[in-house]
Parts: sequence; C-alpha cells; structure tokens
Amino acid sequence: MIRKNSDYPLQPPRERGTGRAFAFALVMHALLGFFLYHGIQWQNSTPEGAEAELWTEVPDTAIPRPVPPPPPVPVAPAPPVPDEQADIALQEKKRQQQEAARQAQLAEQLRQQKLQAQQEAEAKRQQQLAADQAAQLAAQKAAAAKQKQQQQQADRLKQQQLADQQKQQLKEQQQEQQKQADAEAAQKKADAQKAAKAKAQADAAAQAKKVDSERRARLAQMMQGSAGGTGSTDGLGKSGTGTGSGGTATSPGYSDKVRRAVRPHISWGGETAGLETVVSVRCSPTGTLLDATIQRSSGNSAWDDAALRAVQRTDPMPQDINGKTPTSFLITLKPAG
Repeated sequence: MIRKNSDYPLQPPRERGTGRAFAFALVMHALLGFFLYHGIQWQNSTPEGAEAELWTEVPDTAIPRPVPPPPPVPVAPAPPVPDEQADIALQEKKRQQQEAARQAQLAEQLRQQKLQAQQEAEAKRQQQLAADQAAQLAAQKAAAAKQKQQQQQADRLKQQQLADQQKQQLKEQQQEQQKQADAEAAQKKADAQKAAKAKAQADAAAQAKKVDSERRARLAQMMQGSAGGTGSTDGLGKSGTGTGSGGTATSPGYSDKVRRAVRPHISWGGETAGLETVVSVRCSPTGTLLDATIQRSSGNSAWDDAALRAVQRTDPMPQDINGKTPTSFLITLKPAG
C-alpha cells in the first residue's frame, strides 16, 4: 500500500522495536523499584540510644567552682523518614510508570487513529478508484457499442450501395442486352430487307432480261416479216423539260406523264441555253427503273449528270394507260428557262 504525501504531514520514519524497548524499560523499572523498596525496608530499623558521660578536670584553685548546668535532657531522636521518602519515590516511580503507560497508551491510540484514518483514506481511495474504473469501463463499453452501431450502419449502407450498384449493373446489362437484341433484330431486318431487295433486283433483272430477250425476238420477227415496223424515234418533246418516246410503243399522253414525273427531280442552276440531253431508260413492266444511260450528250457534263440523276430518282416510272410501263424508251431533257 502506497501512501500519498498529501494525506498526512511529514513525519520521521518510525523506528523498529519500539514496543520491545518499551516493554524492556517497564521490566527494568519494575526491578529497580523492587530493589529500592527492599533496600529501604532493610535499613528501616529503629536505632538504639547512646549514653555518654562528660568529665571535666577540676582545677586546684580557690576559686569557687561554678555550679555546672544541669545535664541536658536527652531528646529522643526524630523518627527516621526513609520509609516516607521511599513511598514518595515509589509513588513517583509509579506515577512516572503510569504516565509512561498513559503516554504509551495515548501514542498507541494516536497510532491506531492514524492507522484507522489511513485505512479509511485507503478504502475511500479504493472506492474512488473502483468508481473511476467502473466509469471508465462503462465509457469504453458505450464507445464500443457506439462504434459497433456505426460499423453496423456503415455495413448496412455498404450493402445497400452494393445492392444498388448490382441493380444498376443488372439494369445496364439488361439495357445492353436489349440494345444488342435490337441491333441484332435491326441487322436481321436489314439483312432480310437487303436480301429481299437483292432478290427483287435479281427477279427484276431476270424479268428484264426475259422481256428484253422477248422484245429482241419480236423485233427480229417483225424485221423479218416486213420491211417497215415500229422503230425507235428520237421523240423530241416540244415542251422543253422532258418527254419520252421510242422503243416500245406508247400512248400519245405517256410523254407528258414522264415529263411531270421527272421534272421535280431536276436540280440545275447553271446556263440553260442550248442544253439538251437524251437519256435511254430501261424499266420493268411494273415501272422499276433497271437502267438509265446518256444516249446523247448536251456537251455540258454537269447538266448531263443533273439530267441523269433526275431520271434515276424517278423510280418507279409512271405506267401507261394499259397499266404497264414501257420496257425501253428515250427521254429528252432540257433545263427550264
């Protein structure tokens, strides 16, 4: 047990063996008193009286002898007082011993009080220390509980964020898969359309080839049958923007249909004087444009290209009154002006 310096005033260190020394002193004092008592009692005897005769020499003179004084009456000696002194000394010794015992008892009481005070102070210190430790332990438990709660909240938030992130990733994956599916569907659709268009073009080309071969066969038969027949003419339109005739026989109003169909597709902002281009057109009976080439140039390549583009954009070509489009004919195009 460590005493704090602030609890008690500064005191000299207590010597060891104080109790034994005190007991030994008491024994020695008791022995000394015993010997003194017996020594004084041994000398406490009444002394015997002493007798003495006094003789004086009488001178031989005639001088009358004086009458001697009467002998003194012997006075009894005073009684000895050694016993009283011994009692006084013994009482003083006893008083000193009692005083010493009282002082020792008082010192012991003081020591016991100090020891009790020290024990009480130590008990209070232990209680305060236990209370401080309990408060510290409670604070540590509260901090640990708070930290655990914060950790749990952080874990829940992290799990929520992870779940949201997973949901977002799943949503993005679904969107990506949907985009891929849409792209694949669009690609399939485009491929199907392309295949259908290619098939239609192949069918149209085969039909055109068949029609062309039939037309050539008919022309050959007609040329063999008679010297005069239907032939192709230049069929130059008088309107100036575009007419067509020649190749297969057409109705009188078909050239106007062709002119009205091609005119919206002509885009030209240059010179107009003296420009005239003849375009050869081949179509399927349904009006699908199969081929368009420059039959006769105007001398201006830019205008020729504009006229050819206008014909190519006019797809399908208008049908004649019989519900079919001529398989081949010429279109004469002039810029409006």
